Amino acid sequence: MDLSGKKLAELLKIYENLGINKQIDNEKFYLYSIITHSTAIEGSTITEIENKLLFDENISVNNKSITEQLMNLDLKSAYEFGYNFAEKHEDYSEKALKKLASIVMARTGSEYQTALGNFSSSNGDFRLLNVTAGFGGRSYLDYSKIKTQISQFCKELNSKRHSINKNYIEDIYILSFWAHYVLVNIHPWADGNGRMSRLLMNMLQKEFSVIPMKVLKEDKAKYIKALNDSYEHENIDIFIETMMQMHANNLCAEIYNHLESLEHKSKSSIIIGDKSAIKIKIGDKKQAILDFIKQKGSAKTAEISGFLKLSPSRTRDYLRELVSEGYLTTSGANKNRMYSLSGF
Repeated sequence: MDLSGKKLAELLKIYENLGINKQIDNEKFYLYSIITHSTAIEGSTITEIENKLLFDENISVNNKSITEQLMNLDLKSAYEFGYNFAEKHEDYSEKALKKLASIVMARTGSEYQTALGNFSSSNGDFRLLNVTAGFGGRSYLDYSKIKTQISQFCKELNSKRHSINKNYIEDIYILSFWAHYVLVNIHPWADGNGRMSRLLMNMLQKEFSVIPMKVLKEDKAKYIKALNDSYEHENIDIFIETMMQMHANNLCAEIYNHLESLEHKSKSSIIIGDKSAIKIKIGDKKQAILDFIKQKGSAKTAEISGFLKLSPSRTRDYLRELVSEGYLTTSGANKNRMYSLSGF
């Protein structure tokens, strides 16, 4: 596991141990956030609060265009369909991807007339024309090769899904980022490729029960740059590494917001790479333990107990909490058990 993968795994452990994903309505509102940011990358200006009213209360947003609102409603329907598909562990196919695309573009898609015939993005039809990414941008795959490439993609995706070890969280994320990257570069549709690729990524994460990634609108430039750099350098690792880093930063923010609400008294830092991404609040005694172990490199219970002038039993209680929360790792047993920082 590389550095970013290890950091992500440790943050996920903290996230789950804190029970953030088990809070009332967390899954629903987390999904609403994913949808809001995904459409924002495509130009929507609707906020998470506005989407909550739109989704739950059917209250339209007066100062936002109908197209934006329909885009968000359609993507919500697509995620509901997609997550249900993922939980059934069904194989992916051209038909399944077209069905998903038809939901994503249901009310905002367009009809196209070409020399080769007509097609509709609202129906999930593959494009019958060539496209480029913006003015002067690179050209995507020739339309005549789409069906063949999608067939190969689905075959490889299903093979990877069936062979993946569910215990290796990093591999699950790598698979989801790989699928996102490949699909967006095939660019099968005239519209909605970005939303579809992020949806597929989240569906794979949902299938294997890891925290789905949000691509935040604030990270749009970094996200697009990673896609372009990976393509130009023919190195998908650039994209995967960037996505790992962004997801880790997002989890840091979620953890911080949760702990902020608990009003703990003191703070420590979780370092992501060489950047302090978040201040996490823990108790004074636990912070003192972390500082002591950081200085020593590793330490036994007796050393920590003597330094803090605490009873061995109380010290062990703190150490168990720090291990459970993902701050510390252990080696050895009983009196020889050593405690070390978990890479933060």
